Amino acid sequence: MESEIKGEIPVHEEFILCCGVETQVLKCGPWTDLFSDQSASKPKLLIFIITGNPGFCAFYVPFAKALYSMINGRFPVWVISHAGHAFVPKDKKILTTSNDSNAPEIKDIYGLHGQVEHKVAFLRTHVPKEMKLVLIGHSIGCYISLQILKHAPELPVIRTLLLFPTIERMSQTPKGRIATPFLCWLRYGLYVIGYLLLKPCPEKIKSLLIRIGLNQMNMSDEFSIRNVLEPFCLANAAYLGGQEMMEVVERDNETIKKHLPKNKQKNWPSGSSLRKGKKKWRKRE
Repeated sequence: MESEIKGEIPVHEEFILCCGVETQVLKCGPWTDLFSDQSASKPKLLIFIITGNPGFCAFYVPFAKALYSMINGRFPVWVISHAGHAFVPKDKKILTTSNDSNAPEIKDIYGLHGQVEHKVAFLRTHVPKEMKLVLIGHSIGCYISLQILKHAPELPVIRTLLLFPTIERMSQTPKGRIATPFLCWLRYGLYVIGYLLLKPCPEKIKSLLIRIGLNQMNMSDEFSIRNVLEPFCLANAAYLGGQEMMEVVERDNETIKKHLPKNKQKNWPSGSSLRKGKKKWRKRE
């Protein structure tokens, strides 16, 4: 499918309070407030990307732009950070809504089940009820997507796409066997090391390290990515990782079977088409 998008694809960055926690949201397309837009061209579908761990939105911008291009800009593509994985720069404002005050208090919001409730609360608060949803999960985001289907059946999810799904036996994988001891039993040592090394590190050095890393990955720094070197964010990522190792054990076959029709592709870009679109976008940059 050839893209009709020409020129720069708009991506809007927001920092919001979701369940009282600072959350980064990157919105691909001209739609930033789906409630206030009452025009005839208002989209009826939202593509919602749930990241892996760590949940750093900026890493998903090339994919979001490629996907937006492949669907010819017909629908918004949003990427949300995990709770506790976003660092708000001093020059950025935190947006609040009256609806967020009605969101239930989430216990252990930085944990695995808390992250599921965090995403559900965002969809209920920031997306109109009549808007159809396409969930795209990556890695542990796939597990979160399945949990959303299971615990929030009222959400109008019409498609669920799982990319590199991490939905079973995490601690039994080769990498999981190595990571489990560090994330589950030795993570406090990781916290101390992270704070001792990164907290006193000058901002200029952090920025230099980030730029070097982005250059290695051929990525731009147009959006906030300082959370990569923030001890608070890294500690929450490690905490979430430890819960993943302990709790993502048995595959939820019942939920998968129940919602299997939502995974069938119909009038949807193929995986090869998306890869071509991503390569095309990178060449364009």
